[in-house]
Amino acid sequence: MTQEQIINRRSNRFDIECRKCERLANFLDAVKAEFPDYYCKPVPPFGDPDAEMLLIGLAPGKHGANASGRPFTGDHAGLLLYQTLHKFGLASQPTGAHADDGLLLNNIRIINAVKCLPPENKPTTQETDTCREYLKNEFTDKKVKTLIALGGIAHRAVLKTQGLVLSKYPFAHLSDYTLPSGLRLISSYHCSRYNTQTKRLTPEMFEAVFELALK
Repeated sequence: MTQEQIINRRSNRFDIECRKCERLANFLDAVKAEFPDYYCKPVPPFGDPDAEMLLIGLAPGKHGANASGRPFTGDHAGLLLYQTLHKFGLASQPTGAHADDGLLLNNIRIINAVKCLPPENKPTTQETDTCREYLKNEFTDKKVKTLIALGGIAHRAVLKTQGLVLSKYPFAHLSDYTLPSGLRLISSYHCSRYNTQTKRLTPEMFEAVFELALK
């Protein structure tokens, strides 16, 4: 049984049939018609089912996770992510080319704040809030201690699951908060193509996130 299959047995964390967001469901139907071989469904969590760390992305990329069915797999954002996870002993290999490449994660699990591909990679606030139930259920695992949010939307989504006032926990690269629940929230700029190519996020900056998380 794969790591994804073990995680997905915990059905409150993921629903492959979810169509609660009409805009997203219709968009997935349209993309599936254009690219019949693409996954085009809510993307499940991936990684160690007993992880102490959760990495929260924004949403599946059109030609990445939405195509492969695995977070950060097949797109530019996954290049830096899996390379970095491998460097810190959190991934069995430095690349994630496709969902059947044998990649395994160690002590970390990857989830998205929004599990379905949004048009122009921009989910609405309502769509993010609708998906919050699945995100929140990931945090009920008593083994989870550290959350790593990639980008401001993921950062805010985590805080909303905890019922916290956003202004008290502002987003910043390498922000590090201990939440009232005891969970630790570390945030980073997203490892998107735009951020890495403009040097807003360098490999050294991204590695600093995991150095901090592993302290």
